[in-house]
Amino acid sequence: MTLELFPSPAVTPLDFELRVARRGFRAIAGVDEVGRGPLAGPVVAAAVILPPRFDLPGLTDSKKLSPAARETLLPLIRRQALAIGVGVVSARQIENINILQATLLAMVLAVGRLQQPADFLLVDGISLVPLALPQQTLKQGDSRSLSIAAASVVAKVVRDRMMAGYAQRYPGYGFEGHKGYGSAAHLAAIARLGPCELHRRTFSGVREHLEAR
Repeated sequence: MTLELFPSPAVTPLDFELRVARRGFRAIAGVDEVGRGPLAGPVVAAAVILPPRFDLPGLTDSKKLSPAARETLLPLIRRQALAIGVGVVSARQIENINILQATLLAMVLAVGRLQQPADFLLVDGISLVPLALPQQTLKQGDSRSLSIAAASVVAKVVRDRMMAGYAQRYPGYGFEGHKGYGSAAHLAAIARLGPCELHRRTFSGVREHLEAR
């Protein structure tokens, strides 16, 4: 089976999707995560199955897109994707099982929440998702696969919105700006206010303040 995909010009190539489709797979899900590095907040993963034909102009790795561009792409992806799944793993779970296992769990949850089951996974990074599904990992996959790029946009927007909401619940930390990453302003807020429930207590930059208290 040959899968014909028609993205807008000058976007990420579809070589990997086409190769997988030629092997007979019909529901190829790109999988990516956001939030491994922050000192606070959840890790969020998304899985996206794109249709044979779609129009997602400018789709690429979410880190290369402005917040406005990501917000513009998200409803387009939601309307055109065959299936989208999102998995969220909290800061407390990250502490209990470590960030790598939490990331893999978020990916498992995302794949499990697809409205249409995937029969093949294209996974950003080097770690396979612990599921009994054929899959391929791709280093910098969010820049090399449109399915993964779509997943990266979904995960990024979902997490950013969550952190903006948490900013209202935990004022003073500036979560709406740095999204939980270890910026100078965030580190200063932790030193001033102490860690809150959203902080990952096993992470350097947070742990020291808990020990001091």
